[in-house]
Amino acid sequence: MSRYFGLPRALSFLLFLLVATLVSAEHTSNWAVLVATSRFWFNYRHLANVLSLYRTVKRLGIPDSQIILMLPDDMACNPRNAFPGTVYSNADRAVDLYGDNIEVDYRGYEVTVENFIRLLTDRLDEDVPRSKRLNTDAGSNVLVYMTGHGGDQFLKFQDAEEIGAWDLADAFGQMWEKKRYHELLFMIDTCQANTMYTNFYSPNIVATGSSELDQSSYSHHADNDVGVAVIDRWTYYVLEFLETQVTSANSKQTLGDLFDSYDESKIHSNPGVRWDLFPGGEQEGRLRTLVDFFGNVQSVEVEKADADEPGSLKEDLVEIARLVEKWRSFSQDYTTADNATSQQDDTEARPAYEVKRRSVGPVKLADETPWEKRLIGLSILGACAAVWFTGSALGGTMA
Repeated sequence: MSRYFGLPRALSFLLFLLVATLVSAEHTSNWAVLVATSRFWFNYRHLANVLSLYRTVKRLGIPDSQIILMLPDDMACNPRNAFPGTVYSNADRAVDLYGDNIEVDYRGYEVTVENFIRLLTDRLDEDVPRSKRLNTDAGSNVLVYMTGHGGDQFLKFQDAEEIGAWDLADAFGQMWEKKRYHELLFMIDTCQANTMYTNFYSPNIVATGSSELDQSSYSHHADNDVGVAVIDRWTYYVLEFLETQVTSANSKQTLGDLFDSYDESKIHSNPGVRWDLFPGGEQEGRLRTLVDFFGNVQSVEVEKADADEPGSLKEDLVEIARLVEKWRSFSQDYTTADNATSQQDDTEARPAYEVKRRSVGPVKLADETPWEKRLIGLSILGACAAVWFTGSALGGTMA
């Protein structure tokens, strides 16, 4: 009977979920693309930048399945690392950013301009696994963070190739045409970083960078034991704000609060923000909460919540209510019939006989003397001989 009772409960729960989502959410999911573009030990800080953001978005709820992490070098296993298997972004080494819970999607020479653009535009080969794809849609908010060495409208990838500002702008343009994002936050920490978003033309994008044209992006501090700088200044202060002010996925801190926290005297460069591509411009963009991009939102998007035409939510809810009532009535009838059958079985007369089960166990052999056994055996042999003699005689007569 449990299979009959389970279905109404399931339908009731579904009804509850649909009623609870009558108000359409602004977006349905959050994704993060975190990219370091530098190789070699002396670029340790770029890897630490990315891993710091990786730790933050995971803390705020974005799962690994919705994070694309691109690391061109494995600093944790570099023979120069005085602390093997670890990466730190602070000289106090309080937090190991590498740890044992990290999923790197693109590693080493997989971090290329081609793979990055293919990832954004969903032009990867068919054999590329789902874990290495950006499976976003029109309801997805996407955070794109990049760090490395760059210049006026370019960012170097592993000192071997470059991605230009127009390349990046066109990639985001294709994403918008393919409905691969709802809103996008672009962040970049490199020299002359702000030049990388000057050519953007797609809507619903907020962009920010660490330095203006002809400005460098500086490291924050070095760890004497590690031997190199461990984090960049702009990223350091962005993380400081996120770690101290955005303590949970329910935080109300906004993009405006983060950008207002920029202190040029500490960053040693002029960070920039571009609002004009966002609907409502700066006034509207500043109100977006940080967890809209750094946190995790899993909502159900409901269209035409108040409509009642065929295929509308209202009609679906009415039909589900009918199914719930139908199965509730069916389960009650089944329960009544089952109880009546059980009572009838109890009142019926028991059979006049009872089958007694014989217990199976050791049984004592009968006491027989050896001569009795011999007599029984001779009797059986004699009977067999008589049958054989009679059969032979009859056969001979008929012949």
